[in-house]
Amino acid sequence: MPPSAAADPAAAEADGRSGGSPYAVETRGLTKVFGKQRAVDGVDLRVPSGSVYGFLGPNGSGKTTTIRMLMGLVAPTSGDHDILGQPMPAELTSALHRVGSLIEGPAFHAHLSGLANLRRLDAADARSDARTSAARIGAALERVGLEPAANKRFRAYSLGMKQRLAIAAALLAPRDLLVLDEPTNGLDPQGTREVRHLVAGLAADGITVLISSHLLAEIQQICTHVGVMSAGKLVAQGGIDELRAGQTAELVVHTPDPADAMRVLSTAGVAALAADGEVVTGQPGGLPPERLVAELVAAGVRVRRFGIDRPSLEDLYVSLTGEGFEVRQ
Repeated sequence: MPPSAAADPAAAEADGRSGGSPYAVETRGLTKVFGKQRAVDGVDLRVPSGSVYGFLGPNGSGKTTTIRMLMGLVAPTSGDHDILGQPMPAELTSALHRVGSLIEGPAFHAHLSGLANLRRLDAADARSDARTSAARIGAALERVGLEPAANKRFRAYSLGMKQRLAIAAALLAPRDLLVLDEPTNGLDPQGTREVRHLVAGLAADGITVLISSHLLAEIQQICTHVGVMSAGKLVAQGGIDELRAGQTAELVVHTPDPADAMRVLSTAGVAALAADGEVVTGQPGGLPPERLVAELVAAGVRVRRFGIDRPSLEDLYVSLTGEGFEVRQ
């Protein structure tokens, strides 16, 4: 570990949680073939410890199959992976005890209350301590905000409440990694906000969260890192800001003096300048916007509106895959 990381208590704690590895999840050439279809093709996933990692891609891109391989639910055709620094499947039992997951929706007994469902799940865990069961279940319900509805039957829960109960089930034991497959799928805006705030709180406590989703708006609000899947391949991954920084920003100036604006901006180093009526566009590169505004004003250019449009996560996805993406506000 580099000296700077060793001096950082948060980094040291994260490394301890992931067995000394900087990654909570690491795969090497992970591949799954069904008949003639390569559902997952040579994926090298790197989920930094302590991150909120958005695993992106449209339905059918291989996200859920990848997650099922990570959790030991499906055997890979080839490749290998580590969870919390432990090789899988050799250390599956010890590693997965530190992992909570919600895959392909919650499954509970509809006629039982949320509390009764959690009691059954906790009792089924061979490692759980019956003496602390009530306290742990109460803490999990409090964590997801379901204490007032603990005695309500599961069938009467809203979709958002059902998702939160599933997350509570994943948190009955201490976890270092939480894996959520489409946790906001089918939720209304209120349910989506509930899950988003819950994930933010878990991340603030140092739990690494891996979220599979096809909803860009949600991922962009809560994730620190992303990986983009397309047709079974991981086509990009990294920090959100880092990936977006690699995309070209566009400068937009509204002015009744487009010719003068283009002359000034060209001198200042703006590239790919073009004018359409009173709208001038270009590529500012790393030039600070305040400098460009100052140059325009100093030259007497009348600026009605000035902006630099940064590429969105959706722009990044489309540039990588050429495909559209479902976006929900």
